[in-house]
Amino acid sequence: MTYVITQACCNDTACVDVCPVDCIRPTADDELFATTEQLYIEPTTCIDCGACVDACPVDAIFPEDQLSEENAKYTQINAEYFDKHPLVVDWDSFVPPSPIVVPKDQAPLRVAVVGAGPAATYAAEAVVTQGGRSVEVDIFDCLPSPWGLARAGVAPDHQGTRIITDTFETIVRKPAIAAHLGVEVGTHISHEELLAHHHAVIYAVGASTDRHLGVPGEDLPGSVSATDFVAWYNGHPDHAGDVYDLSGERAVVIGNGNVALDVARVLVTSPDELAKTDIADHALAALRQSNIREVVVLGRRGPVQAAFTSKELMGLDDVPGVDIVVDPADLELDEHSAAFLASDECPFPVPRKIEWLREYASRTHDPARKRIVLRFLGSPESLDGDGRVERVNVVRNELVADESGRLRAQATDATSALETGLVLRSIGYRGTPVAGLPFDERRGVIPNEAGRVVDPDRDGPVEGVYVTGWIKRGPTGTLGTNKKCAGETVEKLAEDVKAGLSGRPVESREALDKLLAGRCPDAVGFDEWRLLDQAETAAGKESGRPRVKVTDVQVMIDIEKGRS
Repeated sequence: MTYVITQACCNDTACVDVCPVDCIRPTADDELFATTEQLYIEPTTCIDCGACVDACPVDAIFPEDQLSEENAKYTQINAEYFDKHPLVVDWDSFVPPSPIVVPKDQAPLRVAVVGAGPAATYAAEAVVTQGGRSVEVDIFDCLPSPWGLARAGVAPDHQGTRIITDTFETIVRKPAIAAHLGVEVGTHISHEELLAHHHAVIYAVGASTDRHLGVPGEDLPGSVSATDFVAWYNGHPDHAGDVYDLSGERAVVIGNGNVALDVARVLVTSPDELAKTDIADHALAALRQSNIREVVVLGRRGPVQAAFTSKELMGLDDVPGVDIVVDPADLELDEHSAAFLASDECPFPVPRKIEWLREYASRTHDPARKRIVLRFLGSPESLDGDGRVERVNVVRNELVADESGRLRAQATDATSALETGLVLRSIGYRGTPVAGLPFDERRGVIPNEAGRVVDPDRDGPVEGVYVTGWIKRGPTGTLGTNKKCAGETVEKLAEDVKAGLSGRPVESREALDKLLAGRCPDAVGFDEWRLLDQAETAAGKESGRPRVKVTDVQVMIDIEKGRS
């Protein structure tokens, strides 16, 4: 019998580290890791030891004879990965991370991590693991709750993925790590003051805004950011008061990545099903009154180039009472896409995506059921209406190869219109500038070399300043991708410590605590956050849910401070 990795996989690679026969791929140092949808177990090499099951932070690994009906297909998917990428075991290829060696007279090395999401937590773990007792890590976040998109970005019906926060909780229990939640860098403490109290500052602030369409009518009421909508239904305090018009029968999502599919799925899933999750109460109440019966997901390129993963596409089939609609004409591939699909360069999951799209296209649909319509080769030309969005004007695209051979979407003369009162822009997240640091406006990231911040104007590194996560590489990868990303950054930090970074005198942790006590007396530590965590999960237990999120910042702080 073999073990099988399923849909919830987050690419954390903890399973890779414990496998005694090295049969899980891709590893973090494999070039395929950067783009893989998930990890896979080679079935003929697996010795059925179960070590990977215990290590998995999201409970995504099961014996093949214990798979649910929804996950049964992953036995074949795991095996087929190795048909394309045969297992090669090289025990000599492993390179351990570099230790952070701090001279005794310069210890402790003090490191600030700005952000408390997955990228930040993995960075803190790497610093403490590689630095041992000679380091101190202070984590800062503007919210009084940690975990970033793991709390406020993962779809509520993906509870398996959310339990990675249990792993994060274990990480931050290390005594070298302290938290200052509810502290906003730039308001309560400046970048310069962080450097005065730390030898190094690692920014893991993510990508908090969305990219714009750049078409007429984009700013009309009813045209909204999918980024904000996700934050709204996940209970992010900054968006708890948002209001969305769900009175129409159709919504249109522009873009076809995983976030677009998440939004579409939430809009048509039965509220009774959502009530079993930790979706925000205000969102659940609004969705119970929703009239939306159809969500059109519009991608500008063809199905071969679609940004969603195969496992999210397959997962649409598990939504009860919802038809997935695909026009067979959209699956008639141009010669370039067809050639790529048949080539060795085509990534492993792409043929499976096309297979599933063809399966959806072959089905007969029930007009009485809600539906998600996947459309390809279409771009919005404009949004218009009388004072608010009433329709999206769509131009039909064709794929044209440029001089480099890259396919780009080019508008044709064919146009159509989609009547709708709600348009959700989902064409990518984008980072925002950090005061005092250089910023790449085109890419929406802080310029860096492997995580070490560089200033293009000075043609050199910014001493003691680093980045990890989306603000470093852009909005790509999965939760677990941040582990490798953080490791790369901390390697640069280790190099700089070896070169003398820790020799600069800085203020102590006690001095930092005193400074913040005067400026932000309601700053929250991890022990205090756990009071809120316990209150939310207790409220959830009473109603048969994982948790009931508190979405008012002051109420959150009052619970954490024992005032409520």
